[in-house]
Amino acid sequence: MTGTRAGHPPVAATATLTGVGVGPGDPELLTLRAVRVLAEADLVVVPVLDRLAADPATPPGRAETTVRAHVPADRLRRLPFALEDRGGVTARREAAWDAAARAVVDAFDAGARSVAFATIGDPNVYSTFTYLADGVRALRPAVRLRTVPGVTAMQELAARSGVPLCQGREPLTLLPATAGAAPVAAALAGPGTVVVYKGWRRHRELVDELRRHDRLDDAVLGCGLGLPDERIGPVGPDDELPYLSTLLVPARRDRRGGKL
Repeated sequence: MTGTRAGHPPVAATATLTGVGVGPGDPELLTLRAVRVLAEADLVVVPVLDRLAADPATPPGRAETTVRAHVPADRLRRLPFALEDRGGVTARREAAWDAAARAVVDAFDAGARSVAFATIGDPNVYSTFTYLADGVRALRPAVRLRTVPGVTAMQELAARSGVPLCQGREPLTLLPATAGAAPVAAALAGPGTVVVYKGWRRHRELVDELRRHDRLDDAVLGCGLGLPDERIGPVGPDDELPYLSTLLVPARRDRRGGKL
């Protein structure tokens, strides 16, 4: 055993927290490594909306639904996060991060040597895992942090729609709609493919920008990818979108190999 800071209980040097990307929703899109890490973990934790966490009847989120195809329910635990808080680093959001980190540390102190956090998409792409990892690192520096890459929503949407993400010298820009209209407009004015996540509340603004840059007709929208109610198709101005929506705007291409 190895100590950390004064007053903290020891944590085994081999204690590991792994962020595991489980893809956009289809259980078949997990990598072999992801399946192995989830199967070997002493505990698998999944995010849940904090305001619903106290209700045992709350249906599983996308990450939990995916993981249940590979992990027994008795090794799953929900961690509440302020997933819908749009106020930046609010007290509510920080409290949820801190509580989740303490829960993971408590699991290590109770004897767990491997904890996996299942996150949709990839743990290094707009994932709550990064905040959880920061909190655990602050409480227990001896815990090792690892990630397992996962299939992202933009990759799945490109595959399902038959629209390549990038060719030749084309740049690829990924950004969240929560960053505002200006970064999206700047990306659309460029020569490459643009992917926008989390467009639900800003959808009309995004449609206006697509029209302004004459890129609406080529754009593809994906919602609920890998789930029974998924939708993949053209972009409409009055679409009602879930939080986890993906907008793919391919680069302008006039001939094969034109960007080489």
